Parts: sequence; structure tokens; C-alpha cells
Amino acid sequence: MRRVLHPRGMLLLMAAFFAALTLAVILGGAQPADAAARDGLLALATPAVVAVMRMVTLLGHAWFLVPAMLLLFIAIPEARARWWVWVALMLVAGLAEQVLKVAIGRARPFDASFGFPSGHATAAAAFFGAVIYLAGALPVPARIALRVAAPLAILLVGVSRVILRAHWPSDVLAGIALGLALASAAALLGRPPRPVHR
Repeated sequence: MRRVLHPRGMLLLMAAFFAALTLAVILGGAQPADAAARDGLLALATPAVVAVMRMVTLLGHAWFLVPAMLLLFIAIPEARARWWVWVALMLVAGLAEQVLKVAIGRARPFDASFGFPSGHATAAAAFFGAVIYLAGALPVPARIALRVAAPLAILLVGVSRVILRAHWPSDVLAGIALGLALASAAALLGRPPRPVHR
């Protein structure tokens, strides 16, 4: 289990999941399970829930993520030490989801613009995935709090994108897989070099 949660294991697992989802979407489009999951979430979309989801979805937007990244650099010395890795993570996540949307060309459920993978889900998973890895350097109470809050934030952003009628559930799952794969790759690159023993 620890090997799967290791950045290398997570990178392989999330990359494989993203590839499988992408292949399913290219070959079959919207699956019955996709429509059923979407309809189930939309059944929860009361006006109050939609209002909350409009706030939650901002956790995957640059207006939140840029200041949050700066705060991460201030709060966690390990993030600050290799800041370029974490900045590159967010830039690559944004570029990758835009290129993939055009390459795959799958329409959103309620309009014709491209939606696979979800950009908000990709960005949230990349950022909060980085938080999960970087929290390892923090004292135990802060580490536990962040490692509980970060996956919850990823999940809520994903749910918000479906409830706000912006994406199919598989768009969101693909975005989460892509973002976590990129965060895992950044965690591998962002590790301090191991000392050479002679």
C-alpha cells in the first residue's frame, strides 16, 4: 500500500487511470454510467447547493490557486526551496488540459465546447495533490489536517463541476487523475537530492 501512495506509484496509477478513461471516451463517448452519475448529482442541485458549489468551484480557479501557491511557499520551506517545480506543475497542468481538450474534442453535457478533461478538476488536483506531498514536512497535526482537507477539496471541486452543469463526471475524473499524476511527477522532481555516501 505504501508503494502505491509513493509519488512513483501514484504517478503510474493515475496515468493508467487517465489513459483508460481517455480511451473509453474516445471509443464510446458518454457512457450510461456517466449520464446516471450526472443525473444523480443534478438531483441534489437545490438552489442552496448550487450557491455553495459556485463558491467551491473557485478552488480550481487561478484567482484562488495563484495566491494559494504563494501562501504555500511562505508556509512550507520545502515548497519554497524548489519553488520552480511547483510553479511548473501548475503551468503544465493548465497547458495539458487545454491541449487535451482540443485533441480529444469531447463536448460538455450542456453545450458544444470541449470539456474533457475538466480544467478546474485538473488544477485543483494538481495543487491539492502538491499540498498532500508537501505536508509531509509539517508537524503531525498540520500534516494530518492538510492531508484530510486536500482530498476533500479535490472531491468537492469535482462534484461542483458536475452540479454546475459544466462537465460529465468522466471529465472530472480524468481531470483529477491528470492533476494527481502531474503532482506526483512534481513530487518526484521536487525532492531534495539524496546525499552521496562514500
